[in-house]
Amino acid sequence: MKTKTENKFEFIQLDETLKDEKFEDEAIGFFKDAMIRFRNNKSSVVALIIVAIIVIMSIFGPMMNKYTYKEQNPKLALLPARIPGLEKLGICDGIRAINVRKESIEEKYKDSLVEIVKEYKIRDTDMATIKVDMYKYTGAEDKYFWFGTDSLGRDQWTRLWRGSRISLIIAILSMSVNIFIGVIYGAISGYYGGVVDLIMQRIIEIIGGIPLMVIVILFVLYYGPGIIPIALALCLTGWIGMSRMIRAQFYKYKGMEYVLAARTLGATDRTLIFRHILPNAMGIIITMSALAIPGAIFSESFLAYIGLGLQAPEPSIGVLLAEGQKVLLQHPHLTVFPGLLISVLMISFNLLGNGLRDAFDPTLRGQE
Repeated sequence: MKTKTENKFEFIQLDETLKDEKFEDEAIGFFKDAMIRFRNNKSSVVALIIVAIIVIMSIFGPMMNKYTYKEQNPKLALLPARIPGLEKLGICDGIRAINVRKESIEEKYKDSLVEIVKEYKIRDTDMATIKVDMYKYTGAEDKYFWFGTDSLGRDQWTRLWRGSRISLIIAILSMSVNIFIGVIYGAISGYYGGVVDLIMQRIIEIIGGIPLMVIVILFVLYYGPGIIPIALALCLTGWIGMSRMIRAQFYKYKGMEYVLAARTLGATDRTLIFRHILPNAMGIIITMSALAIPGAIFSESFLAYIGLGLQAPEPSIGVLLAEGQKVLLQHPHLTVFPGLLISVLMISFNLLGNGLRDAFDPTLRGQE
């Protein structure tokens, strides 16, 4: 006999088999998820495009005109920038304002005079500020130097892009060596721990306690300036930060269950380090690589600025800045273009590094 409560229930789906809902979307791995987050970071994407453009220009830029980076013509020295098309808009038109004696305007600048800006006196001498078409003045009306020329008449466009190529090569070389040393040193220190870690960290503290610039300057002075010596000089202590980050990652992951399981199954130390633990640090390695490149470029520029850069006639961004600062007020184009390029490079690489850091952050996985 059924009770009143039992009469209130009704059995349904007796003839159906219930299953979990089928996943329709493709499974997303860690790196794919990181790339999705990176693409959503518009500033980092723009920075990546800018960096790519600069890299392409550093390769092909010196080939875009007929001048070489070491071709000299003293008669065309210190010409301002002149770019086809823009000159009609009054931008990069090869015109420069100069101060001259008023009496010399007719005899020296008559054919190339564009405008008399103002007239004034210095003591008893009549002076004038005039705008002069420097290309007409030097008899180079048919020539275009897109970024102007330096004190030896060398084309700044060609030298700037070749210099950016050299600076990027130095930065990438030093970054690669820093990563190689830092990853191996940090992996050994973090994996074995104990006395090994204690000794290795004391060595790092001793090396890191010596002023970096002193070491680099002595190294460059001893081996001489050049791409390889400068790149190696930047590696003397540059790997320390990478090694500490890798060490921290190994302390974090070496006690995980999957590592203990692999060790139980007989995996060697090398397999555990490079196959099971190190891949978890790939995000940090990529991020620190992107952030290390602008630091290396800046360090190379600083060495060139204090006279320890590449030997002439080989240019770099730092060499061009060092040459331009000597005549900054009279010929600003020698400093403006290299300064803009290194500023854009530094900002772009930092934005790119920040975007990669956020993209490879495991705590943000699955978030848009």
